[in-house]
Amino acid sequence: MYNGIEHTAIATEDPEGLGQWYERNLEMPIVHRYGGNVFVRANDGTMLELIPSEGDAVETSMRTPGIRHLAVKVDDFDEGVKDLESKGIKIVQFVEAGPNRLAFFLDPEGNILHLIHRSEPI
Repeated sequence: MYNGIEHTAIATEDPEGLGQWYERNLEMPIVHRYGGNVFVRANDGTMLELIPSEGDAVETSMRTPGIRHLAVKVDDFDEGVKDLESKGIKIVQFVEAGPNRLAFFLDPEGNILHLIHRSEPI
């Protein structure tokens, strides 16, 4: 009955601008717009909905309550890191988790993302 997560929403001051950033940097094209909301879609079909924010942003870190990061699958970890760096995106932390490799970075609004390459799926 439950088939997975279709999309996750991120509240932003500039849904269109953030959508263009995801399109330009992570190959997630804008696929739908309505009422100020913008949807971007990854190659595997998962989506982010970028919605207009209200109020002041709160400071978060890796361990504050709530959703903390988005993990972006890549076919080639090293090429993904090189691509991000060539676009001026700073990798803020590398993690080797057993056979898995992670590279943490931020989008322009400070949302935490990381590239992930698993040697074997969970």
